[in-house]
This record gives sequence, C-alpha cells and structure tokens, in this order.
Amino acid sequence: MSPQSPSTPTVLLLPGWQNSGPTHWQSRWEVLHGYPRVEQADWMRPLRGDWMVQLEEAVLAAPGPVVLAAHSLGCILTAAWAAHSRNTQRVVGALLVAPGDPEREELRAPLKSWSPVVLQRLPFPSILVGSQNDPYCSPTRAQQFASAWGAEWVNLGPAGHINADSGLGDWPQGHALLQTLIPIKREN
Repeated sequence: MSPQSPSTPTVLLLPGWQNSGPTHWQSRWEVLHGYPRVEQADWMRPLRGDWMVQLEEAVLAAPGPVVLAAHSLGCILTAAWAAHSRNTQRVVGALLVAPGDPEREELRAPLKSWSPVVLQRLPFPSILVGSQNDPYCSPTRAQQFASAWGAEWVNLGPAGHINADSGLGDWPQGHALLQTLIPIKREN
C-alpha cells in the first residue's frame, strides 16, 4: 500500500464498547486497507469525555482530511465529538454503522456517561446504516439518530448489530458506502 498524501483522507476506525474483535468488519478493514483504529484507554468502561479526547487527538494527528468509520458506540462518540470539537472541518464524512443506544434501560448503567445522546446535526456528510433486528438499537431509534444527525439512512434489513456475528466478512457493501464519502480528487 502506498503512503497517503496529505490530500487523501485518512479513514479512522471508531469501534464501539468492548472494541471490535479480529473477525469484525472494522478489524478486517484495518488489515485489508490499512485504516488506523482510534484506540481507547478503557474499552470495557467507556467514558465519553475520555473517548472524545482520543478522537480529537487522532483527527489532529492525521496528515489531512479525515473520514470516520464508526460502529455502535463509535457512532454516539462521533455525534458527541462533533458537538464539541473546533476541528470538525477536518472531517469530510462519516459512515455510522449500527449505533448503540446508551439510553436503553439495559445499557444505562454501564454507559451512564453517554446520556443524553447528542442529537445535533453533524457538520459533515454522513451515512447511517441500521438493521431491522439490532439488539442494541431499534430501527425507529436508529432512524431518529439519522434524522437528527442529518445522515442518509440505509436499512440493511435483518443484520443484527452489523458486527462479526452478522457474518459480513470484509463487508464490501459497507466499504462501497464508505467510498462514497471520500471526495474524488479532480485533475486540473
């Protein structure tokens, strides 16, 4: 793989709570495409402020524009970060996949620092991919997130939490969606 030029967007992977294992599409994209993962200090006890700092540092460390590829709590992180950062202009797009809903009763205690979910329009183009049977976010709630964030809604059908258990492998359909968010450099 050739090194990215400063004008080529860096794709940052934003895993959710408990990180993404080796067979998750994010981990596969990391290996296949060389996309860096935004590492968090504590994947098991995520604190919104700590995770926002890590994302801010990763965006600032990128040599040029950034595209975010977020899963689950990573989607909620994207919205929270975008509402507070002064560096959102560096992000040219975000693929938001299977947002987890930390306001669900069973998730409130372990994810208490993530409520309320930021429901502010994102200052960059975004696509939200949801599922009809996601155990961590109803399709209605995922559509509410998409609407609030100004994201294009894509219904993947009955795909669970759109993770390794969904059997997506390298998930070429998701990668194609990601590519639509990367601006094409035009020759003069």
